[in-house]
Amino acid sequence: MAHQHLHLKDEVGSDHTHDKQVRVSLALIGTLAGGMFLISSWVSMIFFGVNSDHSQLLAMVGAILLGAPIVWHAIKCLIRKHTHMDELVALAILAAFASEEYSAAGIVAFFMLLSELMETRTALGARASIEGLIKLTPTKATRINGDGTEEQVKVSELKSTDLIRVYPGDNIAADGQVSKGISSVNEATITGESLPVDKVPGMQVFAGTNNLNGVLDITVTKAGKDTTLGKVQSLIIEAEQTKIPIMRIIDKYARWYTPTILMIASIVMFFTGEINNFITILIISCPCALILATPTAMVAAISASARMGVLIKNVADLEIAGRMTAMVFDKTGTLTTGKLFVTKLTPAENVEAAELLSLASSAEQMSKHPAARALQDVAKQANLQMPQAVDFEETPGKGVRASVNSSAVMVGRDTFLVENNVDMNGVAGPQLHEEQGFSTLFVAKDSKCIGWIGMQDKTRPEAKAAVADLLDHGVKRVTMLTGDREEVANRVAAELGCTDFKAHCLPQDKLAIVEKIKKDGHTTVVVGDGINDAPALAAGDLGIAMGAAGSDIALNSASIVLMSDDLRRLPFLVGLSRKTRSVIVQNLGFGVTFIVLGISAVKFLRPEIAAILHFAGSLLVVFNSARLVRFGEELDHKKSK
Repeated sequence: MAHQHLHLKDEVGSDHTHDKQVRVSLALIGTLAGGMFLISSWVSMIFFGVNSDHSQLLAMVGAILLGAPIVWHAIKCLIRKHTHMDELVALAILAAFASEEYSAAGIVAFFMLLSELMETRTALGARASIEGLIKLTPTKATRINGDGTEEQVKVSELKSTDLIRVYPGDNIAADGQVSKGISSVNEATITGESLPVDKVPGMQVFAGTNNLNGVLDITVTKAGKDTTLGKVQSLIIEAEQTKIPIMRIIDKYARWYTPTILMIASIVMFFTGEINNFITILIISCPCALILATPTAMVAAISASARMGVLIKNVADLEIAGRMTAMVFDKTGTLTTGKLFVTKLTPAENVEAAELLSLASSAEQMSKHPAARALQDVAKQANLQMPQAVDFEETPGKGVRASVNSSAVMVGRDTFLVENNVDMNGVAGPQLHEEQGFSTLFVAKDSKCIGWIGMQDKTRPEAKAAVADLLDHGVKRVTMLTGDREEVANRVAAELGCTDFKAHCLPQDKLAIVEKIKKDGHTTVVVGDGINDAPALAAGDLGIAMGAAGSDIALNSASIVLMSDDLRRLPFLVGLSRKTRSVIVQNLGFGVTFIVLGISAVKFLRPEIAAILHFAGSLLVVFNSARLVRFGEELDHKKSK
């Protein structure tokens, strides 16, 4: 009956979960009604005798009520030419009924249905806990009209550029940007972070997160299914519908299983002359434990990863995470905070530092690179004018060019400026300061270099421990790739304990390095921000985008998405993969052992006892898999301290 369970589970979607729960409830009522008839038949035996017409009639009615759904399901599968292993139970019930063993047929059907209902209800519960995310999005929102009045509208009516107001304690109805107000927001549903995040005007917020203590006016950027939360739900549902290799192996050999068991049962009945032995073998051999071994573990693992803000698009990728031997990190924004700080201004002779900074920050206004944000932040702090730039053009990994006040301005690497025939004479290079690990941006005005700007980035506080944990997990190579200079790369790699690094990397260089590591025989996982690292992410055996909350590019470019910037999620992912594999092997081992021992002990088992043992075995697999749901709780505990 496990396949019936799987069909029910696969059909459960955001629009059907309630219907399926109703069906499960009705099935439970039918099962209990059939069970009451069986109990009544046993009571009747006490007063009218074991073989009385009363007890036989009650047992037959109970057997029909309980057995009919199982037999009907088997017939439908045969009509559709979908032969499954659960036909064994239907045959066992029919055989018992034909032998006028109504009580045995009813008991077999009762425990099979009860096992089925428990398994299905467990799967529905796991899916419901995931879909609970969607219920966090309110059905109505407070929209602010042009005249400043408030209006209650359905969330489905919200569109981009609408202004909504969120009061303390309310859940945010759509993705957007804070336009007014200061508050703390609990983003655990998106990022897995238990600590609230302070929000001020200009910061991004997500649908389904909870506003804690202040009133926020939010300009809507995405609503409905387009929100980050909506995409999270669709990714989780897609992941549940995929299969890992071990599941495909079971499907491949399923067609041979039923005929083999029927042959064994027939041989045993032929030599013993006992039809009960035939029925018992069919019951004990229905491989619910085998079929449930992998899906229940994967559902539990997906639930655990979603709770921690780790989105797995395909469950096969979870298996790869546990087999990795090499991990390749992008530096900026991954191992480091991605927030650069201007630490030195070195203008050329006869150039003011203010002019150097003003031109550089103006040219970078349209860039999303961390260096651009750092330049603009320090320019604002210095109250410098930033004229509007036109004809903006960015070359990834090299620099930008734009026209500022009719002057051609270039900002980027020294090699970028040299390639564009910029005169570099008269500018003292950063060589004297290289031991400080500066990232340097050279600035040119009208084809003449007017100075350079030194910047530094801080490593993430948990990065060193995360790298050490990965090495402890058996990852043999941890490589850091960066476009920065050798000195910067060396400082960061040494600080974090990376096994090797490569500096001066352009996007195509990162791609070549990843392919080289794979050719060396490593199962390679690439971690980046999902924006500049898309080619490298796609080239690895597994691509992981981190800090992806709100990023469409990251959600689409990587196989696994970390919604937060916490690098401790990576060792968690490796551990979850290996634990899941271990649980699946345990479940499969138990399933095989149960069937072999059951067939071996067939002469000591009645069909009723076989049904009870089958029920207990299925539940054991479900509960063993359910342990994975709580995996990683210690990380939650450490994080909340």
